[in-house]
Amino acid sequence: MIQENEGMKILFISLGCDKNLVDTEMMLGMLGEKGYSFAEDEAEADAVVVNTCCFIGDAKEESINTLLEMSELRKNGQIRALIAAGCLAERYREEIQQEIPEVDAIVGTTAIDQIVEALEEVLGGSPRNHYEDLNAAPLTGKKRIVTTGGHYAYLKIAEGCDKRCTYCIIPRVRGSYRSVPMEELIRQAEELAQGGVKELILVAQETTLYGADLYGEKKLPELLRRLARIEGIYWIRILYCYPEEITEELIEVIREEPKVCHYLDIPIQHGSDRILKRMGRRTSRKQLKEIVARLREAIPDICLRTTLITGFPGETEEDFEELMEFVDEMEFDRLGVFPYSQEEDTPAAEMPDQIEEELKCSRRDEVMELQQEISLEKTESLVGSILDVMVEGKVADEDVYVARTYRDAPEVDGYLFLESSAQLMTGDFVRVLVTDSNEYDLVGEIC
Repeated sequence: MIQENEGMKILFISLGCDKNLVDTEMMLGMLGEKGYSFAEDEAEADAVVVNTCCFIGDAKEESINTLLEMSELRKNGQIRALIAAGCLAERYREEIQQEIPEVDAIVGTTAIDQIVEALEEVLGGSPRNHYEDLNAAPLTGKKRIVTTGGHYAYLKIAEGCDKRCTYCIIPRVRGSYRSVPMEELIRQAEELAQGGVKELILVAQETTLYGADLYGEKKLPELLRRLARIEGIYWIRILYCYPEEITEELIEVIREEPKVCHYLDIPIQHGSDRILKRMGRRTSRKQLKEIVARLREAIPDICLRTTLITGFPGETEEDFEELMEFVDEMEFDRLGVFPYSQEEDTPAAEMPDQIEEELKCSRRDEVMELQQEISLEKTESLVGSILDVMVEGKVADEDVYVARTYRDAPEVDGYLFLESSAQLMTGDFVRVLVTDSNEYDLVGEIC
């Protein structure tokens, strides 16, 4: 059957977070090894795999709409197979089968290693769904096809989550926390480096807890030191650090290890103790302030990113004012805000005092307006400084390159626009003098 289907083109649509993207890249690698090729768009595709997301309402809607759009192609015979994978497929498997019968097969979050089998069963006329225990060991030993341009890549260091925040559905679709064995991560990172990757971005539902389940203690500091020894890796960036798990040892490694970016993404979700408690978070406002102060004292140039939720059930005007005061006082370098999404099968969805969508969004807008002022001050303070940047690409028909500093994670943060007539390549590192700024971006020239 494999020989029969070689040359078939498969379109992958990866939705949601960077952790989902790693799963997509794993599936691409497995199919690529079996001789399948990949389509750029649906017009040239013989089959489509949609790797779905269901973290919040908007993500769920995007996933459903994408499946519906692709189902029309299946219905009209334009494609031979349609497979749904990922979180939405795991969570709503029965609903998808009933409401979108054009979906030939569903592949759950812990069954992505069966993607080749699933596709070939559909093409052979005997489709079936593929699921595994949500607490199955993380996938290992597979090659990936990196889709991020080749100069940076995400390294998923763990699956699932044990925190069980009251608003979050992740444990129900991804299982409990399971670290990827360290030797496997080193193998993956070495392979990525050999393929030209210069920046590793560590991701998980919770990176700071890495290793506690496998080794009986947190091993992120050791993992960072070992990754930093890999030739060809220049930057290592850490995302999704729960504040209560940040240790002195981790701070020390970030401060001392030149390859580890002075950048931490610390999702805190709110600034009111009452709401933090209702959310099931494990830190208080006071503890959050202490953690931020400790990081800034130890690493003065650290860039801190966070995310917040507005309109959580029961959030009063007083709670919201506390949040605004907290944002104003903390002056985070990067900050994103999401209106609370009422997700079924979560404790928060059943809480009284649900808040109207309009109010959730207006509160989000207020926080972002305040953050814009903070961000402007932060970027202005960088004018005159010298930074190493990674080139991301070139503006068409202009002598301007788009680059990122250590303060900028891909897709979520700002850019530095580099005015230069030099011939630079994506992934090059250059030293830059920052000459101008706006709310989120910088302008610079090569030193």
